[in-house]
Formats: sequence, structure tokens, C-alpha cells
Amino acid sequence: MKKIVFTVINDLTYDQRMNRICGSLASAGYHVLLVGRKLEKSLPLQEKTFQQKRLKCLFNKGKLFYVEYNLRLFFFLFFYRADIYSAVDLDTIMPNLFAAKIKGKKLVYDAHEYFTEVPEVVHRPMVKKVWEWVARFAIPNADLCYTASQSIAKEFADIYHKSFDVIRNVPLLKEEIHEENEEHFILYQGALNMGRGLEQLIITMKEIPLKLVLAGEGDLSKKLRVLVKKNHLDDKVKFVGYVKPEELKALTQKAFIGYNLLENLGKSYYFSLANKFFDYMHAGVPSLCNNFPEYVAINTKYEVSVLTELNKESIVKAVIKLTEDKNLYQTLSKNCKLAALEFNWQREEKTLIQLYYDL
Repeated sequence: MKKIVFTVINDLTYDQRMNRICGSLASAGYHVLLVGRKLEKSLPLQEKTFQQKRLKCLFNKGKLFYVEYNLRLFFFLFFYRADIYSAVDLDTIMPNLFAAKIKGKKLVYDAHEYFTEVPEVVHRPMVKKVWEWVARFAIPNADLCYTASQSIAKEFADIYHKSFDVIRNVPLLKEEIHEENEEHFILYQGALNMGRGLEQLIITMKEIPLKLVLAGEGDLSKKLRVLVKKNHLDDKVKFVGYVKPEELKALTQKAFIGYNLLENLGKSYYFSLANKFFDYMHAGVPSLCNNFPEYVAINTKYEVSVLTELNKESIVKAVIKLTEDKNLYQTLSKNCKLAALEFNWQREEKTLIQLYYDL
């Protein structure tokens, strides 16, 4: 039985993409281990069809954290016997590269995002240069590369002269019923981080006849809560914090509109194809999305979203349109279900398993 080890920098609990990838490969007959890190508030790991391990660090942020985690990860991988070392994003690729090369094993690069173009990196020139050097050094050595959108795959192929396959971050296709609440609400699920259009959305709630539910936490958690209080929106905006995948699915099914607008702060956002977009789709929930390439392409084939700009006037106009035009809303909701028949994990995992089989 071939052994694959995947490495991430999160604590594993809420990583739905890696749960799907590892679960599919384990079901296909591989022995799979997923390695992440243990945080002070990490929940106990749930039993899966694959193995899981967390590494504990003394530092949890900044340069010292990255150095410590990568060193700990390298020593773990060096002593762990695997046939395939799979790095998820650039922040774990170097330990995998060295372990794979020292042992003469295969290296896989799974790019969940355009790492050197994320907002936390793209506007910090020295940090960006470091990660660009890591990318240029490590990626050409990978035996298999794949990413989450066609736009990023093309961009990476041009830069690194490597072929990148596409494994989209889509849910399992299940029978889901859109259970609208009597009290309609807009749902945002994901990290409360810079560039997600959350400040603009909160301010806009003054003029929207709906409530807002924010599912997730992040760098802006405290700032957004202060913004809500400052604008006297406590009765309209609800923070539910981190939500387990199954609970999040149930919450999404009750939403009226899904929110998926980003600031164009770099190519990572511009070329993105977020998992929340597909979660809304599978629940039959129309969403607000940017006029970015991946969303335009899917919306041209299946009209599932209202494509709009990230500003107060545009958001208000789009929401009012969905609340007043019941025919449009029902059409988008039905189209979501049709699109889910194409964009689902049952289809995506076949590509994934074939990639590892060919490797």
C-alpha cells in the first residue's frame, strides 16, 4: 500500500478540502497521513478514514513561527516513511522537498491559492521576495502540481514552466434542501480577513432589509465587532464564530443570499474560486460574486449569482434586486442545483485519484 503524507499549516479541524482529498485517496487504497499544527484552542481530532497528526510549536505567529514549524516538520518527515510527500501551499513545501529528495521519493505541490499574491504577502515587498524565491526554487522540483482554479493553473504554468492540473474545492453532491428562514439573512462563511469585503458589507446593512450572519473568525474579528457596535447594528449582524462543517452546511441551507465579494488586492483573489461559492451553490442559495474570471465563466454557463462590484451602492442594488424579483431568485436557486451536478466532489475526486495513480 502506497503511503502519502500531506502537510498543512492549520490545525486540521475546519479544513474541508483536505478532509475530502485525504478521504478520497484513503478510499482508493492509499495509506494517508495529514499533518498540521496544534493550537492552544484546537478541538480534539475526530476519527477519519486516514491518519492525522498535529505538531506543537512554541511560537504561533511571525517569522519565528514559520522557521520553527518548518524545522519541526522537516525532522518529522525525515523520519517518517512515505512514498509521496505532498505539500499544501508554499509554507510547507521546503521540508517536503528536502525529505523527498533525500529519500528519492515523489514530491507533490497542492496549491490551494496563489500564495505570493495573497493580501498578507503581496503588499510586503521583502516578504513577497522571500516567498517568490521559495516558489522558484521548489516548484520546478515537484513531480505533480495541481491547484484550485483554471486561471491560477495557467498563471503558474507560465511562470514555473510546469504543468498544473485543477482540483476544485467543491462539496460532495448530496440531496440538500434550501430551507429559507422566515427571517431572511445574508451569510458569509470563511475567514474574517483583510480584503473579504466585510467592512463594506457591514456598513451596507444599514440600508438592507435583511440580517447578516458571519461564520468564521480571523485577523479582523475584533475590528469588525467594534464596527458593528459603532454603527449600532448589533440587532442586524450576528457573529457565530467557527462552525463545524456539518453545522455550517445546515446554516448555509437556511440562508437567503451567500456573500462572496473580494477586494482586488492581488492575483490570488482575482483568480480565486472559493469553496464558499460552491457551498452556496449546493445549498441552492444565490450569491453575490465579483466580476472575476472564474465566477464570470461559471455564471455564463449557469447563472447562479448576481455579479456585482464591491461598493455600498452596488451591494444594496444587488440585494434589493434579489429580495424583490422573486422570479429571478427562483431561477438562480434552480440553476444552483443544476450547476452542482457538474461541480461536485464525486466528479472531482476521479481526477484526483487518477493523478496520484499516474504518479
